[in-house]
Amino acid sequence: MAFVGKKFPSLNVDAMNEMGDTFKLNVLEEAVKNKKKVVLFWYPKDFTFVCPTELHAFQAALGEFEKRNTIIIGASCDTPEVHFAWLNTEKDNGGIEGVTYPLLADSNRNLASTLGILDITSETYNEDTGVILVDGDNVTYRATYIIDEDGIVQHESINNMPLGRNVQEYLRLVDALTHVQEKGEVCPANWEEGKDAMNANRTGVAEYLAAHV
Repeated sequence: MAFVGKKFPSLNVDAMNEMGDTFKLNVLEEAVKNKKKVVLFWYPKDFTFVCPTELHAFQAALGEFEKRNTIIIGASCDTPEVHFAWLNTEKDNGGIEGVTYPLLADSNRNLASTLGILDITSETYNEDTGVILVDGDNVTYRATYIIDEDGIVQHESINNMPLGRNVQEYLRLVDALTHVQEKGEVCPANWEEGKDAMNANRTGVAEYLAAHV
């Protein structure tokens, strides 16, 4: 199920911060109450390989997101305790020491299941035992959501496990969303901050194509 154009699900999820505090975090409320955009990125597992590179990349860009009135939230299905252990592991040991944004600990998979981003290839019900058997790791793909100040999902994307994200693309998308909100124009292919956008009508696209393509 696609969530673009819809309200992000309102669910309270355990989260961990760099101080070791476990608390409830509601992504929708973070956007609406704070009047900020949210970039929520899911990764498969703590203490793995591609994942720490992404967490450090979002941390390195945190100041740029903050300039854009945007909150960063990481998420996986690990427990808060495992998050905290990883936060206390040095970079040269594969850890994420130095990450300061909150990490969702969706260990009951309520939010991940609602979003439909779990690595489940099939489910089989055993009538004799009453047990549902799952094929797949039952962890999340690399799903990313951009949520606006009203809690509406403006972007969602899902990478398979081996494919790391380009953090600069999410900065570009936040810039594009802000431009649309403030200028009322639409952003064409390969648009970046400072480049021409266009009016969403036949004249606008004709003028843009004549000048740029």
